[in-house]
Amino acid sequence: MIKIGVLGVGHLGKIHLNCIQKIEEFQLVGFYDTDPERVKLIEQEFGIKGYSSINDLLDVVDVVDIVTPTVSHFSCASEAIRKSKHVFIEKPIVTTPDEALELIKLATAANVKVQVGHVERFNPAFLAAQPFINNPMFVETHRLALFNPRGTDVPVVLDLMIHDIDIVLSVVKSKVRNVYASGVNVVSDTPDIANARIEFENGAVANLTASRLSLKNMRKTRIFQRDAYITVDFLDKVSEIIRMEEIDALPADPMAMVIDLGNGKKMKRISFEKPVVGNINAIVEELRSFKDSIIYNRVPPVSIHDGYQALQVAHMILEKITASLPNDHRLLQ
Repeated sequence: MIKIGVLGVGHLGKIHLNCIQKIEEFQLVGFYDTDPERVKLIEQEFGIKGYSSINDLLDVVDVVDIVTPTVSHFSCASEAIRKSKHVFIEKPIVTTPDEALELIKLATAANVKVQVGHVERFNPAFLAAQPFINNPMFVETHRLALFNPRGTDVPVVLDLMIHDIDIVLSVVKSKVRNVYASGVNVVSDTPDIANARIEFENGAVANLTASRLSLKNMRKTRIFQRDAYITVDFLDKVSEIIRMEEIDALPADPMAMVIDLGNGKKMKRISFEKPVVGNINAIVEELRSFKDSIIYNRVPPVSIHDGYQALQVAHMILEKITASLPNDHRLLQ
């Protein structure tokens, strides 16, 4: 059994507690939280111990699951790593790319596993679409959410868009060449709406839009590649694959969709496919994959380096947004 503890048992932390209990190889030892009233409620509901300090919890576990506010990620993770504990840490990995680089150094020296909670990698709709994704050249994402005061302490880029940054970086196998971005502060002190264009060295382009002031929720990604168009609805958990294949003659099926390109080129047949989407809990799956990386001594599927790269691109976007804002609205001063 792998002894695990949770740091931070707010809304998301409580979900993690429930998910951890579904994984047989994990023994949930306890948790730490700064809110005394919350500690009492969680102790009663889950029947587990709330520890009086982070260090007290670290002393009795093998693994720590960090679900605290982002500003405390670095201090919590670095303390755990120094005690040679494996670390699962919610996204974004830390506050700044420099902190992420320092965390990488600590984790390498301590030889511990660190996985970052970019949970959309484990969304069943994305998992179903993955086998069809091959060298995408244009990606368009929309992540829109109803307003919720929780999370407005950070820009929408770090709150919402970073999910799609990680997804894009995971499917486009090339280095970032240029970033262009703009954003608007509407109700909070940081951008609530943002758009970014990421250009890659291989010619691929990604256009990302995020808003936390929408009238409806949306989490959709569209991927364009040679002879294929792939859509992933992360919210409704549906994927659709539209493919074109060359044919020498008109098919017998009168309902078949065929494009005649003319000029002596072969005709192309259009096919539609909806891959089967599994009924899985993405948070359970990411925690289970982390458990496997520890047991089988392999690199976590969303590694500490992945977390760093997503954060680095997010900060490139924030820098571009800052440069476009009036002086009295600057973010990164």
